[in-house]
Amino acid sequence: MLIRYGTDERGKPVKKALIYTKLEHGISKDKIDADALRIIERLRGAGFSAYIVGGAVRDLIVGNVPKDFDIVTDATPSRIKKIFRNARIIGRRFRLVHVVFGPKIFEVSTFRSTADGSVGNEFGSMDEDVRRRDFTLNALYYDPVKEQVVDYVGGVRDIKKHVLRPVIALDRIFVEDPVRMLRAVKYSATTGARMPFSLKCKIRKSAHLLETVSASRLTEELLKIINSGRAYDIVREALETDLYMYLQPAATSRMYESKEFESAYMKHLQALDELSASDGDVRLGRKLVFIVQDFIETLTDWKKEVALRTPSGELYIRTWSECRKYVLPMNPQRTELEFAVRSVLQTLGVAVRSSKKRRKSIEYTDDQ
Repeated sequence: MLIRYGTDERGKPVKKALIYTKLEHGISKDKIDADALRIIERLRGAGFSAYIVGGAVRDLIVGNVPKDFDIVTDATPSRIKKIFRNARIIGRRFRLVHVVFGPKIFEVSTFRSTADGSVGNEFGSMDEDVRRRDFTLNALYYDPVKEQVVDYVGGVRDIKKHVLRPVIALDRIFVEDPVRMLRAVKYSATTGARMPFSLKCKIRKSAHLLETVSASRLTEELLKIINSGRAYDIVREALETDLYMYLQPAATSRMYESKEFESAYMKHLQALDELSASDGDVRLGRKLVFIVQDFIETLTDWKKEVALRTPSGELYIRTWSECRKYVLPMNPQRTELEFAVRSVLQTLGVAVRSSKKRRKSIEYTDDQ
């Protein structure tokens, strides 16, 4: 094991980070996307430093193949864009670069400063950048050229011990960005990392901070949960830490009121995960079926509505409107929620078709 040194205010050498060699970290280079390696090599060739960072390093250490490879560098976004013709700068305040290779998008960020805490936008050094990262298991940097893992915060140790430990102090981490609570729950549920008692208590006490988060960010996080293939585990953790009431308040309220509803809801999340595992390309609307099905079934006596031949257009409009409110603050694409509502109605005996003129033509199924 190697040690990276820096200097303190007096110019004396101080230990900054541990450096794990190939024999120690055990990362297999053939699990790294070739285009991610190409990006790092190009940045290095232009005189900049560059590393794979975050969850990808965690996955590589435990022997998994990462879904995404995020890259961090000391090159500024404008400089990165000049190096890669297939790049675009995104974000107004927090600028990042997306480097595109066909259907693949690689996120390349610049080291950030701690001058304005853990959410500021100033560029900085690697020593500062690590102090802005949320949890130690995501605060590792991998150099695929030297095949070394740079660890400032004991992340390798925590991965091996299956412990979720924050990098940022507990009195600041969730105040500065409440969405970190959702990440904590997600990491704990998907990696098997145990949350210390102090961290779990802090999340429960800070859960109300999610009220200040925009609907767009909450929608993004909820869609990540739905698409994760581990929705059941994540939602269970979110319920235990009092977070889910801010993500899906209507569903949480019904689960608190009825154990039967809670059981059905959680079983549908398991079915959602099974679908995600069998078909990673399935459209969002099909997944939303598992989120709204239990709610739709409670709206009315559907057998009676069909027997009385209640106008199906009225049934659809009323159901869609109620579902739209039910999933708030999540705001999925309208066509996907419409697809989910139509799918559930069909199972209840009502079929809904969309005409090319965008007018709804609604009819009962042939067997009614």
